[in-house]
Amino acid sequence: MSTEAPPAGAVLGASPPAAAGPEHVTVPVAYDAILLAGFGGPEGQDDVIPFLRNVTRGRGIPDERLEEVAHHYRHFGGVSPINDQNRELKAALDAELAARSIDLPVYWGNRNWDPYLADALQAAYDDGHRTLLTIATSAYSSFSSCRQYREDIAIALEKTGLEEEVTVDKVRQYFDHPGFVEPFVEGVVAGVRELLPQVDGDANAIRLLFTTHSIPTADAERSGPRDRTYRENAGGEGGAYAAQHLAVSEIVATEAARLLKEQGLGLDRIGWDLVYQSRSGPPTQPWLEPDINDRIAELPGEGVRAVAIVPVGFLSDHMEVLWDLDTEALESASEAGLAAVRTPTPGSHRRFVEGLVDLVLERRDGVPVAERPALTELGPWFDVCRAGCCENIRAGFKPAAAGVAP
Repeated sequence: MSTEAPPAGAVLGASPPAAAGPEHVTVPVAYDAILLAGFGGPEGQDDVIPFLRNVTRGRGIPDERLEEVAHHYRHFGGVSPINDQNRELKAALDAELAARSIDLPVYWGNRNWDPYLADALQAAYDDGHRTLLTIATSAYSSFSSCRQYREDIAIALEKTGLEEEVTVDKVRQYFDHPGFVEPFVEGVVAGVRELLPQVDGDANAIRLLFTTHSIPTADAERSGPRDRTYRENAGGEGGAYAAQHLAVSEIVATEAARLLKEQGLGLDRIGWDLVYQSRSGPPTQPWLEPDINDRIAELPGEGVRAVAIVPVGFLSDHMEVLWDLDTEALESASEAGLAAVRTPTPGSHRRFVEGLVDLVLERRDGVPVAERPALTELGPWFDVCRAGCCENIRAGFKPAAAGVAP
Protein backbone atom coordinates (compact mmCIF):
# COMPACT_ATOMS: atom_id res chain seq x y z
CA MET A 1 0.00 0.00 0.00
CA SER A 2 1.22 3.47 -0.92
CA THR A 3 3.13 5.54 1.67
CA GLU A 4 4.82 8.06 -0.64
CA ALA A 5 4.54 11.77 0.14
CA PRO A 6 2.07 13.73 -2.02
CA PRO A 7 3.53 16.03 -4.67
CA ALA A 8 3.39 19.82 -4.48
CA GLY A 9 0.08 21.30 -5.61
CA ALA A 10 -1.74 18.09 -4.71
CA VAL A 11 -5.40 17.60 -3.89
CA LEU A 12 -5.95 19.17 -0.47
CA GLY A 13 -5.46 16.73 2.39
CA ALA A 14 -5.40 13.68 0.10
CA SER A 15 -3.62 10.36 0.45
CA PRO A 16 -0.72 9.96 -2.01
CA PRO A 17 -2.65 7.90 -4.60
CA ALA A 18 -5.43 10.53 -4.69
CA ALA A 19 -3.14 13.54 -4.49
CA ALA A 20 -2.62 14.01 -8.23
CA GLY A 21 -6.38 14.00 -8.78
CA PRO A 22 -7.23 10.82 -10.75
CA GLU A 23 -10.92 10.30 -11.39
CA HIS A 24 -10.74 6.86 -9.80
CA VAL A 25 -8.09 5.70 -7.37
CA THR A 26 -7.12 2.10 -8.08
CA VAL A 27 -4.06 1.97 -5.83
CA PRO A 28 -4.64 0.42 -2.38
CA VAL A 29 -4.47 2.82 0.57
CA ALA A 30 -3.85 1.77 4.19
CA TYR A 31 -6.73 3.71 5.77
CA ASP A 32 -6.76 3.46 9.54
CA ALA A 33 -10.12 5.12 10.35
CA ILE A 34 -13.43 6.19 8.84
CA LEU A 35 -14.94 9.68 9.16
CA LEU A 36 -18.75 9.64 9.05
CA ALA A 37 -19.67 13.19 7.99
CA GLY A 38 -23.18 14.30 8.91
CA PHE A 39 -25.28 17.43 8.53
CA GLY A 40 -26.16 17.77 12.22
CA GLY A 41 -29.31 18.92 13.96
CA PRO A 42 -30.56 20.50 17.19
CA GLU A 43 -31.22 18.33 20.23
CA GLY A 44 -33.39 20.73 22.23
CA GLN A 45 -35.42 23.94 21.94
CA ASP A 46 -32.45 26.11 22.96
CA ASP A 47 -30.37 24.61 20.13
CA VAL A 48 -32.75 25.45 17.29
CA ILE A 49 -31.80 29.05 16.44
CA PRO A 50 -28.03 28.56 17.01
CA PHE A 51 -28.22 25.50 14.75
CA LEU A 52 -30.05 27.43 12.02
CA ARG A 53 -27.46 30.21 12.31
CA ASN A 54 -24.79 27.61 11.58
CA VAL A 55 -26.71 26.26 8.59
CA THR A 56 -27.20 29.75 7.08
CA ARG A 57 -23.86 31.26 8.13
CA GLY A 58 -22.60 33.90 5.75
CA ARG A 59 -26.05 34.73 4.37
CA GLY A 60 -26.98 37.43 6.90
CA ILE A 61 -30.42 35.97 7.65
CA PRO A 62 -31.94 37.60 10.78
CA ASP A 63 -33.23 35.49 13.63
CA GLU A 64 -36.84 36.47 12.99
CA ARG A 65 -36.65 34.83 9.56
CA LEU A 66 -34.92 31.79 11.01
CA GLU A 67 -37.79 31.44 13.45
CA GLU A 68 -40.11 30.90 10.47
CA VAL A 69 -38.19 27.69 9.76
CA ALA A 70 -37.68 26.86 13.45
CA HIS A 71 -41.34 25.91 13.93
CA HIS A 72 -40.67 22.64 12.10
CA TYR A 73 -38.15 21.70 14.79
CA ARG A 74 -40.21 23.18 17.61
CA HIS A 75 -43.12 20.95 16.53
CA PHE A 76 -40.89 18.00 17.47
CA GLY A 77 -39.67 19.48 20.76
CA GLY A 78 -36.68 21.21 19.17
CA VAL A 79 -35.09 17.86 18.41
CA SER A 80 -34.04 16.80 14.94
CA PRO A 81 -34.01 13.03 14.50
CA ILE A 82 -30.88 13.20 12.37
CA ASN A 83 -28.34 12.90 15.19
CA ASP A 84 -29.92 9.76 16.63
CA GLN A 85 -30.11 8.34 13.11
CA ASN A 86 -26.40 8.97 12.60
CA ARG A 87 -25.65 7.35 15.95
CA GLU A 88 -27.62 4.33 14.77
CA LEU A 89 -25.82 4.32 11.41
CA LYS A 90 -22.43 4.56 13.14
CA ALA A 91 -23.33 1.62 15.38
CA ALA A 92 -24.46 -0.39 12.35
CA LEU A 93 -21.21 0.41 10.51
CA ASP A 94 -19.19 -0.62 13.56
CA ALA A 95 -21.07 -3.92 13.70
CA GLU A 96 -20.68 -4.63 9.97
CA LEU A 97 -16.96 -3.83 10.06
CA ALA A 98 -16.51 -6.10 13.07
CA ALA A 99 -18.48 -8.89 11.37
CA ARG A 100 -16.06 -8.73 8.44
CA SER A 101 -13.00 -8.49 10.75
CA ILE A 102 -12.15 -5.04 9.35
CA ASP A 103 -10.23 -3.02 11.93
CA LEU A 104 -11.37 0.52 11.06
CA PRO A 105 -12.88 2.67 13.84
CA VAL A 106 -15.66 5.06 12.84
CA TYR A 107 -15.55 8.70 13.98
CA TRP A 108 -18.68 10.77 13.54
CA GLY A 109 -18.64 14.53 13.00
CA ASN A 110 -21.23 17.05 11.75
CA ARG A 111 -21.06 20.14 9.61
CA ASN A 112 -23.58 22.17 11.61
CA TRP A 113 -23.87 20.83 15.15
CA ASP A 114 -22.09 18.92 17.87
CA PRO A 115 -20.15 16.69 17.42
CA TYR A 116 -18.44 18.83 14.79
CA LEU A 117 -16.13 17.60 12.04
CA ALA A 118 -13.15 19.29 13.71
CA ASP A 119 -13.88 17.40 16.94
CA ALA A 120 -14.01 14.09 15.07
CA LEU A 121 -10.74 14.78 13.23
CA GLN A 122 -9.02 15.75 16.44
CA ALA A 123 -10.32 12.66 18.23
CA ALA A 124 -9.08 10.41 15.41
CA TYR A 125 -5.67 12.10 15.48
CA ASP A 126 -5.41 11.85 19.27
CA ASP A 127 -6.16 8.12 18.96
CA GLY A 128 -3.21 7.75 16.58
CA HIS A 129 -5.00 7.68 13.22
CA ARG A 130 -3.50 9.52 10.27
CA THR A 131 -5.20 8.22 7.09
CA LEU A 132 -8.97 8.72 7.08
CA LEU A 133 -11.66 7.86 4.55
CA THR A 134 -14.86 9.91 4.65
CA ILE A 135 -18.41 8.70 4.16
CA ALA A 136 -20.69 11.70 3.72
CA THR A 137 -24.36 11.21 4.58
CA SER A 138 -25.43 12.40 1.14
CA ALA A 139 -25.53 10.31 -2.03
CA TYR A 140 -25.76 12.90 -4.84
CA SER A 141 -23.69 15.63 -6.49
CA SER A 142 -24.37 19.31 -5.82
CA PHE A 143 -22.89 22.11 -3.75
CA SER A 144 -24.97 21.37 -0.67
CA SER A 145 -24.83 17.57 -0.96
CA CYS A 146 -21.15 17.13 -1.81
CA ARG A 147 -18.89 20.16 -2.22
CA GLN A 148 -20.03 21.82 1.01
CA TYR A 149 -19.07 18.68 2.92
CA ARG A 150 -15.65 18.80 1.28
CA GLU A 151 -15.24 22.50 2.08
CA ASP A 152 -16.18 21.91 5.71
CA ILE A 153 -13.64 19.08 5.96
CA ALA A 154 -11.02 21.53 4.67
CA ILE A 155 -12.11 24.07 7.31
CA ALA A 156 -11.89 21.37 9.99
CA LEU A 157 -8.35 20.46 8.91
CA GLU A 158 -7.34 24.11 9.13
CA LYS A 159 -9.10 24.65 12.47
CA THR A 160 -7.33 21.69 14.06
CA GLY A 161 -3.99 22.48 12.44
CA LEU A 162 -3.85 18.94 11.05
CA GLU A 163 -3.41 19.81 7.36
CA GLU A 164 0.10 18.32 7.29
CA GLU A 165 -0.63 15.56 9.80
CA VAL A 166 -3.77 13.83 8.55
CA THR A 167 -4.96 12.78 5.09
CA VAL A 168 -8.68 12.70 4.37
CA ASP A 169 -10.11 11.04 1.26
CA LYS A 170 -13.81 10.49 0.51
CA VAL A 171 -15.77 7.59 -0.99
CA ARG A 172 -17.50 8.26 -4.29
CA GLN A 173 -21.06 9.58 -4.51
CA TYR A 174 -23.11 6.41 -4.13
CA PHE A 175 -26.49 7.39 -5.64
CA ASP A 176 -26.49 4.33 -7.91
CA HIS A 177 -24.71 1.83 -5.69
CA PRO A 178 -26.88 -1.28 -5.14
CA GLY A 179 -26.67 -0.86 -1.38
CA PHE A 180 -28.36 2.54 -1.64
CA VAL A 181 -30.87 1.64 -4.38
CA GLU A 182 -32.13 -1.73 -3.16
CA PRO A 183 -33.81 -0.43 0.03
CA PHE A 184 -35.83 2.00 -2.12
CA VAL A 185 -36.92 -0.83 -4.44
CA GLU A 186 -38.00 -2.87 -1.43
CA GLY A 187 -39.96 0.10 -0.08
CA VAL A 188 -41.71 0.79 -3.39
CA VAL A 189 -42.77 -2.84 -3.74
CA ALA A 190 -44.27 -2.78 -0.25
CA GLY A 191 -45.90 0.62 -0.85
CA VAL A 192 -47.54 -0.39 -4.13
CA ARG A 193 -48.82 -3.63 -2.58
CA GLU A 194 -50.38 -1.53 0.20
CA LEU A 195 -52.03 0.84 -2.27
CA LEU A 196 -53.35 -1.67 -4.81
CA PRO A 197 -56.41 -2.75 -2.74
CA GLN A 198 -57.33 0.92 -2.35
CA VAL A 199 -57.48 1.39 -6.13
CA ASP A 200 -59.26 -1.91 -6.86
CA GLY A 201 -56.06 -3.47 -8.16
CA ASP A 202 -55.62 -0.86 -10.92
CA ALA A 203 -51.88 -0.16 -11.02
CA ASN A 204 -52.44 2.60 -13.59
CA ALA A 205 -54.18 4.58 -10.86
CA ILE A 206 -50.98 4.64 -8.76
CA ARG A 207 -48.20 7.19 -9.26
CA LEU A 208 -44.74 7.05 -7.71
CA LEU A 209 -43.48 10.46 -6.66
CA PHE A 210 -39.71 10.31 -6.27
CA THR A 211 -38.82 13.34 -4.18
CA THR A 212 -35.61 15.14 -3.28
CA HIS A 213 -34.51 18.46 -1.86
CA SER A 214 -34.96 21.32 -4.29
CA ILE A 215 -31.89 23.50 -4.84
CA PRO A 216 -31.39 26.76 -6.76
CA THR A 217 -31.48 26.11 -10.51
CA ALA A 218 -28.11 27.84 -10.91
CA ASP A 219 -26.53 25.43 -8.42
CA ALA A 220 -28.19 22.45 -10.09
CA GLU A 221 -26.83 23.40 -13.49
CA ARG A 222 -23.31 23.61 -12.03
CA SER A 223 -23.55 20.31 -10.18
CA GLY A 224 -21.08 17.69 -11.24
CA PRO A 225 -17.89 18.36 -13.19
CA ARG A 226 -17.74 21.14 -15.75
CA ASP A 227 -16.31 18.93 -18.48
CA ARG A 228 -19.19 16.45 -18.56
CA THR A 229 -22.55 16.47 -20.30
CA TYR A 230 -25.54 14.40 -19.29
CA ARG A 231 -28.11 12.61 -21.38
CA GLU A 232 -30.99 14.97 -22.10
CA ASN A 233 -33.50 12.47 -20.80
CA ALA A 234 -31.42 12.00 -17.63
CA GLY A 235 -30.42 15.54 -16.79
CA GLY A 236 -30.05 17.91 -19.70
CA GLU A 237 -31.07 20.98 -17.78
CA GLY A 238 -30.20 20.52 -14.14
CA GLY A 239 -26.69 19.10 -14.35
CA ALA A 240 -25.55 16.01 -12.49
CA TYR A 241 -27.97 16.52 -9.57
CA ALA A 242 -31.08 16.13 -11.71
CA ALA A 243 -29.45 13.51 -13.94
CA GLN A 244 -28.54 11.29 -11.02
CA HIS A 245 -31.99 11.49 -9.43
CA LEU A 246 -33.76 10.79 -12.70
CA ALA A 247 -31.52 7.83 -13.49
CA VAL A 248 -31.96 6.29 -10.03
CA SER A 249 -35.73 6.85 -10.04
CA GLU A 250 -36.00 5.04 -13.36
CA ILE A 251 -34.02 2.10 -12.00
CA VAL A 252 -36.14 1.88 -8.82
CA ALA A 253 -39.46 2.12 -10.69
CA THR A 254 -38.44 -0.45 -13.31
CA GLU A 255 -37.06 -2.96 -10.83
CA ALA A 256 -40.05 -2.59 -8.50
CA ALA A 257 -42.45 -3.25 -11.39
CA ARG A 258 -40.45 -6.32 -12.37
CA LEU A 259 -40.58 -7.72 -8.84
CA LEU A 260 -44.29 -7.01 -8.50
CA LYS A 261 -44.95 -8.79 -11.78
CA GLU A 262 -42.96 -11.78 -10.52
CA GLN A 263 -45.22 -11.76 -7.47
CA GLY A 264 -48.22 -12.25 -9.74
CA LEU A 265 -49.58 -8.71 -9.73
CA GLY A 266 -49.40 -8.31 -13.51
CA LEU A 267 -47.53 -4.99 -13.60
CA ASP A 268 -45.51 -4.05 -16.67
CA ARG A 269 -44.61 -0.58 -15.38
CA ILE A 270 -45.51 1.95 -12.71
CA GLY A 271 -45.96 5.59 -13.61
CA TRP A 272 -43.60 7.98 -11.85
CA ASP A 273 -42.41 11.57 -11.58
CA LEU A 274 -39.39 13.25 -10.04
CA VAL A 275 -40.53 16.10 -7.79
CA TYR A 276 -38.83 18.48 -5.40
CA GLN A 277 -39.46 19.67 -1.87
CA SER A 278 -38.19 21.86 0.97
CA ARG A 279 -37.57 25.00 -1.08
CA SER A 280 -36.22 27.80 1.13
CA GLY A 281 -35.02 30.55 -1.22
CA PRO A 282 -36.66 33.87 -2.12
CA PRO A 283 -39.53 33.74 -4.66
CA THR A 284 -37.42 35.64 -7.20
CA GLN A 285 -34.76 32.92 -7.27
CA PRO A 286 -35.48 29.96 -9.57
CA TRP A 287 -35.36 26.57 -7.84
CA LEU A 288 -35.86 23.09 -9.23
CA GLU A 289 -39.52 22.21 -9.83
CA PRO A 290 -42.19 20.82 -9.74
CA ASP A 291 -42.90 21.13 -6.04
CA ILE A 292 -44.31 17.89 -4.62
CA ASN A 293 -47.44 19.53 -3.23
CA ASP A 294 -48.21 21.26 -6.53
CA ARG A 295 -47.76 17.99 -8.40
CA ILE A 296 -50.02 16.10 -5.97
CA ALA A 297 -52.79 18.64 -6.60
CA GLU A 298 -52.61 17.94 -10.36
CA LEU A 299 -52.74 14.14 -10.19
CA PRO A 300 -56.51 13.56 -9.71
CA GLY A 301 -57.07 15.31 -13.04
CA GLU A 302 -54.82 12.70 -14.65
CA GLY A 303 -56.80 9.76 -13.31
CA VAL A 304 -54.44 9.06 -10.43
CA ARG A 305 -56.08 7.77 -7.25
CA ALA A 306 -53.07 6.92 -5.08
CA VAL A 307 -49.47 8.02 -4.61
CA ALA A 308 -46.40 6.38 -3.15
CA ILE A 309 -44.03 9.11 -1.98
CA VAL A 310 -40.45 7.86 -2.35
CA PRO A 311 -37.79 10.02 -0.60
CA VAL A 312 -35.08 9.00 -3.06
CA GLY A 313 -32.91 12.03 -2.25
CA PHE A 314 -32.58 11.24 1.46
CA LEU A 315 -30.65 8.73 3.56
CA SER A 316 -32.77 8.85 6.69
CA ASP A 317 -36.02 10.14 8.18
CA HIS A 318 -34.77 13.58 9.18
CA MET A 319 -36.76 16.81 9.40
CA GLU A 320 -37.33 17.27 5.66
CA VAL A 321 -38.93 13.82 5.64
CA LEU A 322 -40.89 14.03 8.90
CA TRP A 323 -42.27 17.52 8.27
CA ASP A 324 -42.23 18.15 4.52
CA LEU A 325 -43.41 14.66 3.57
CA ASP A 326 -45.08 12.98 6.54
CA THR A 327 -46.89 16.19 7.46
CA GLU A 328 -47.29 18.53 4.48
CA ALA A 329 -47.20 16.14 1.50
CA LEU A 330 -49.50 13.58 3.11
CA GLU A 331 -51.90 16.40 3.99
CA SER A 332 -51.81 17.52 0.34
CA ALA A 333 -52.62 13.98 -0.77
CA SER A 334 -55.55 13.82 1.64
CA GLU A 335 -56.87 17.16 0.40
CA ALA A 336 -56.62 15.87 -3.19
CA GLY A 337 -58.55 12.74 -2.28
CA LEU A 338 -55.60 10.45 -2.93
CA ALA A 339 -54.62 7.37 -0.97
CA ALA A 340 -50.97 7.77 -0.02
CA VAL A 341 -48.01 6.04 1.58
CA ARG A 342 -44.50 7.29 2.23
CA THR A 343 -41.87 4.63 1.61
CA PRO A 344 -38.81 4.26 3.89
CA THR A 345 -35.39 5.83 3.56
CA PRO A 346 -32.34 3.53 3.72
CA GLY A 347 -31.53 4.56 7.31
CA SER A 348 -29.57 1.64 8.76
CA HIS A 349 -31.02 -0.96 6.38
CA ARG A 350 -28.73 -3.98 6.20
CA ARG A 351 -28.03 -3.63 2.46
CA PHE A 352 -27.25 0.07 2.81
CA VAL A 353 -24.76 -0.51 5.61
CA GLU A 354 -23.18 -3.38 3.69
CA GLY A 355 -22.91 -1.11 0.65
CA LEU A 356 -21.15 1.63 2.61
CA VAL A 357 -18.58 -0.86 3.86
CA ASP A 358 -18.16 -2.12 0.29
CA LEU A 359 -17.41 1.47 -0.76
CA VAL A 360 -14.74 1.70 1.93
CA LEU A 361 -13.16 -1.51 0.67
CA GLU A 362 -13.19 -0.14 -2.90
CA ARG A 363 -10.76 2.54 -1.81
CA ARG A 364 -8.80 0.50 0.70
CA ASP A 365 -8.16 -2.25 -1.84
CA GLY A 366 -7.93 -0.09 -4.99
CA VAL A 367 -10.72 -2.00 -6.76
CA PRO A 368 -10.59 -1.57 -10.58
CA VAL A 369 -13.34 0.63 -12.01
CA ALA A 370 -14.80 -2.21 -14.08
CA GLU A 371 -15.43 -4.18 -10.89
CA ARG A 372 -17.26 -1.41 -9.04
CA PRO A 373 -21.05 -1.84 -8.94
CA ALA A 374 -23.20 0.96 -10.37
CA LEU A 375 -26.80 0.59 -11.50
CA THR A 376 -26.94 3.55 -13.91
CA GLU A 377 -24.82 4.55 -16.87
CA LEU A 378 -23.69 7.63 -14.91
CA GLY A 379 -21.59 5.62 -12.48
CA PRO A 380 -19.42 4.56 -10.89
CA TRP A 381 -18.91 8.19 -9.88
CA PHE A 382 -15.53 9.81 -9.24
CA ASP A 383 -13.34 9.11 -6.21
CA VAL A 384 -11.73 12.54 -6.54
CA CYS A 385 -14.10 15.37 -7.45
CA ARG A 386 -13.16 17.19 -10.63
CA ALA A 387 -11.94 20.77 -10.97
CA GLY A 388 -14.83 23.23 -10.85
CA CYS A 389 -17.23 20.58 -9.58
CA CYS A 390 -20.48 21.80 -7.92
CA GLU A 391 -19.67 25.50 -7.89
CA ASN A 392 -21.71 27.82 -5.67
CA ILE A 393 -21.86 31.02 -7.72
CA ARG A 394 -23.03 33.12 -4.75
CA ALA A 395 -20.17 32.18 -2.45
CA GLY A 396 -17.51 31.24 -5.00
CA PHE A 397 -14.94 28.48 -4.62
CA LYS A 398 -13.34 27.76 -1.27
CA PRO A 399 -10.66 25.20 -0.48
CA ALA A 400 -12.19 21.71 -0.48
CA ALA A 401 -10.82 18.32 0.45
CA ALA A 402 -11.08 15.24 -1.79
CA GLY A 403 -11.21 17.20 -5.04
CA VAL A 404 -9.09 18.91 -7.68
CA ALA A 405 -8.80 22.66 -7.13
CA PRO A 406 -10.65 24.92 -7.38
